[in-house]
Amino acid sequence: MTESEAAVGSAVRHRLPVRKLFAASVGNALEWFDWTIYATFSIYFATAFFPSGNDTLAQINTFATYALAFFFRPLGGMLLGRFADVRGRKPAMILTISLMAGGSVVIGILPTYQMVGWLAPALLVLARVAQGLSLGGEVSNASAYLGEIAPPKWRGRYSSFFYISTGTAVLLASVLGFVLARTMDKAELSSFGWRIPFLLGGVLGMIGLWLRRSLAETELFEQSKSTAQRVRRPLLATLRHHPRAVGQLVGITMLNTLCYYTFFSALTPFAVKTRHAGDVDVFLALSIGTALFVLLQYPYGMLSDRVGRKPQLLVWSAATAILIVPLSFLVGPGLGGLVVVFCVGLGLYAAMASLAPAIMSELFPTSLRGLGIGAWYNLTVAVFGGTAPLVISALAAANASIAFFWYVAGGAAIAFVVILTLPETKAMELR
Repeated sequence: MTESEAAVGSAVRHRLPVRKLFAASVGNALEWFDWTIYATFSIYFATAFFPSGNDTLAQINTFATYALAFFFRPLGGMLLGRFADVRGRKPAMILTISLMAGGSVVIGILPTYQMVGWLAPALLVLARVAQGLSLGGEVSNASAYLGEIAPPKWRGRYSSFFYISTGTAVLLASVLGFVLARTMDKAELSSFGWRIPFLLGGVLGMIGLWLRRSLAETELFEQSKSTAQRVRRPLLATLRHHPRAVGQLVGITMLNTLCYYTFFSALTPFAVKTRHAGDVDVFLALSIGTALFVLLQYPYGMLSDRVGRKPQLLVWSAATAILIVPLSFLVGPGLGGLVVVFCVGLGLYAAMASLAPAIMSELFPTSLRGLGIGAWYNLTVAVFGGTAPLVISALAAANASIAFFWYVAGGAAIAFVVILTLPETKAMELR
């Protein structure tokens, strides 16, 4: 075989299975579409489920419900992660997307507080708990699936599809917010307009469920399922046999989740309610930043396959630590400053998001991968991500909103130190 023929053969062997990658990623896309619209549209529906008369209290109660659902994520990560390790990635991913789509539809049709009293927030909590359990399993299982089907030298590229689909879904949520804010007045949005995105989430869930039914199980799972079934006390096994991996996952995820919820969730109500930015300008700036975030995913994934995971993560954490506080001063009325904030913040965050499934999959062996990622990733997200909108709202009410951005900067500094301890894992064969 000539050198050119070998190159052609290599290209054929590594052609991206786009349909499979999209099917694996679509569940996470739906998960984050629903979680993003809950945070961004909360400024319109907070008083629908809680007593009117005190908008600030209603907003805090809505974010408390948002945070409560996050604390069911670790439980979902443990239960559904273990389910994926012993029963398969495919059935676990089908279950998670069904739970999330169902929760979205329920929220979209819920009666208001004026109609049924305290039954309204109770039903909202139940729907959010189902979505919290679902999301706890989705991230770990989809990450494991993408990591396991990828050729070692292309794992960063495969990994990037996770947030290409997720970013596209979040972009859809922000564009939808922009369109609704332009075509409806605030009274209409507060009355019924906020329901439209949740019902759309249910439709997207049905499409994702149909796509996932065609997925094949991963070879690595088939080879290791008997080993996984023999593991006793699997959660304890992750700590006993892989304590370093657990600590590294927690350190990286802390900043990962703070970045995500700062830019995709908490910043929107903060900009509108606290800094008095126009809601149309915020949705437009978020849409522009999210489009950039999506466009950068594959180039960053390719870069991590070439230069390594560790250098890319170090740049991301260092730049976030230095820039997050200065960026916060640009949040306010006017489109220009908002565009800079979202583009710089999300452009940096894309460097990490593009390789998140790859780096998490490379930390644990196949027999513990679903549970290892599911439990410790989701516990960290619950602590730091679930409370982010509540913390920023509480600090804003105390006229100390800038403290939140120092909080993120401190998390970035800690993550930088943790990343220094990582081994380089590019092109590594999964255990």
